[in-house]
Amino acid sequence: MQQPNSIEVEVKIAVADLGAVAARLAELGFDVSSERKFESNTIWDTNDKGLYKSGEIVRLRQYGPQRVLTYKGPAQPGKHKRREELESELSSLAPLERIFTRLGLEPSFRYEKYRSEYRKKGATGVVTLDETPIGNFIELEGDPLWIDQTANELGFPESKYLTASYTTLYVEHCAAQSIPVEHMTF
Repeated sequence: MQQPNSIEVEVKIAVADLGAVAARLAELGFDVSSERKFESNTIWDTNDKGLYKSGEIVRLRQYGPQRVLTYKGPAQPGKHKRREELESELSSLAPLERIFTRLGLEPSFRYEKYRSEYRKKGATGVVTLDETPIGNFIELEGDPLWIDQTANELGFPESKYLTASYTTLYVEHCAAQSIPVEHMTF
């Protein structure tokens, strides 16, 4: 989770074998900083999808015992996804869900995943391993140089970088499989 008023910089990479990535991370000196946990996310938007159309996201996330409100601004173009990210931990999601509804927001998309996090002592970035209903991904989040260096050490070239959100990846997956777009849940 980012600090208030921060810029998130990240890439995703689709991977076949998360176990092999975890083993390589251990070889590189990374430690598990957060064990595998179930994560549930709900994107909130206006009826006309105004936030989505402007590239913004308002999300409520439950990750293990944590509950987090996130705002993400429009992404800036580039090989890394770069966007404003504001987050705040919550004691409960229910009151905020009622507030959102009264403000005209509604749940527009839900997605789930299992996530574990890895950090290396002295490094500022984080590597997450995500198991999703549409496949496995790693996310590298940190400064651009750290992202490129870590991806290279893990054996992933820049050509494997994905900057799309899980929402967009899911919509693309549904189109490729000729299945209806619903929610990305297990």
